[in-house]
Amino acid sequence: MIKPRNSRLAAAISLVSALALTATACGDDGSAATGAKGAEGSGTGKIVFWDENGGVRTAIWKEIIADFEKANPDVEVQYVGIASTEAQSKYDTAIQGGGLPDVGGVGAAMVAGITAQDALEPLDDRIGSSSLKGKLNEAMVENVRSAAGRDETYTVPISATNGVLYYRTDLFEKAGLGEPNTWDEFYAAAAKLTDKKKNQFGYTIRGGPGSIAQALDSMYGQSGIESFWDESGTKTTVNDPKNVAALEKYVGLYKKATPEADLNNDFTKMVAQFDSGGIAMLNHNLGSYQDHVSSLGVEKFRGIPQPELADGTRVMVSNPVSGLGLLKSSENKAAAWKFIEFAASHASNSKFSESAGLIPANKEAAEDPWLDKAETTKLGAEALFSGNTKIVQLPYYLPDWNTLSKADSESGFQKVLLGKMSAEDFLDTFAEDLDAAQAEWKEQQG
Repeated sequence: MIKPRNSRLAAAISLVSALALTATACGDDGSAATGAKGAEGSGTGKIVFWDENGGVRTAIWKEIIADFEKANPDVEVQYVGIASTEAQSKYDTAIQGGGLPDVGGVGAAMVAGITAQDALEPLDDRIGSSSLKGKLNEAMVENVRSAAGRDETYTVPISATNGVLYYRTDLFEKAGLGEPNTWDEFYAAAAKLTDKKKNQFGYTIRGGPGSIAQALDSMYGQSGIESFWDESGTKTTVNDPKNVAALEKYVGLYKKATPEADLNNDFTKMVAQFDSGGIAMLNHNLGSYQDHVSSLGVEKFRGIPQPELADGTRVMVSNPVSGLGLLKSSENKAAAWKFIEFAASHASNSKFSESAGLIPANKEAAEDPWLDKAETTKLGAEALFSGNTKIVQLPYYLPDWNTLSKADSESGFQKVLLGKMSAEDFLDTFAEDLDAAQAEWKEQQG
């Protein structure tokens, strides 16, 4: 069983402790401590930018910074790259002790914790009076607004990585199967492409770390339920009978159309099995696209959006959107906003997204020619921009979300796979904890 939480985090700093890692020395690479009101400044001079995915994205950010400084010679941007595994703790430490930047990479997964500590500037007015007005993907804007848990925008979306169904085109063609665009086609292909005697399986289910996000995607995708909460906003839909039925069907694939070892499968093992040809279908996100290209080229696989319902509707759960936040303590907000606006512009956002292989947040960038060469990214962008895809916003704003959706649930999901717990009992327990977390969060909001 999932263990109920006896108490939840109430103080502001506790809102991020579920995400935080052991704090590391921050140095003095930022502008000021939290609590400072900051200032608009002259719009010139030096600003500090924290890249929360340093190393992976350093080169492209430095190129965008060079472009910005060429267009704005009176502004200097100091780049500070932070490993993604250390970003949350670095923000937490700087909020308490000083050294925050002017601009920071703040994605949906972190925005609630940082906002709760009053460290981010609301950006709706700035966006509304800037060149970005009407240019940002509405689904991504809604993602970061929902993640903050407030009716304000605290980070400008830059890019997204959607859930993807990868399938081996060579194996499908050999079996005479068409593309698995619908859930019925997905399940039929999983069964037909399984040959246990040859150690060949139609699908790989994620039973180890990260299993809950994938399970939620399959549940809501099949049930068609479009909201994580009911109309009252107090009860989760995660244990709705339609979701229970969807999870039962999904876990029914285990050991029938998947390897038994999937019980402990993580992302690395899944990708290795898929690329070796032992697995015909794999659910992940755009982040693994280049891995498949490196192993298979572009001829032996495709990556398409999650399957759709019979009526053509596609329902997906939200993936954390990356974005740029303006720190409230900045003494040069005018210059900091110039940089954010530039980075989210058509040209810069297109350049960044092409380099990273992600879906651009800028609508104009999403129409650029490079997406024709990056088919999986293009299909993901079309799904987001089509209006036919419904996004279920996950409650990243809850202090306990990471704990409830990972440590407290993954072992329970394994019990469901093993037949030691029913899907209904698992989701009922998960729902009970989610409802309690939502009630406490609402109480804290007053």
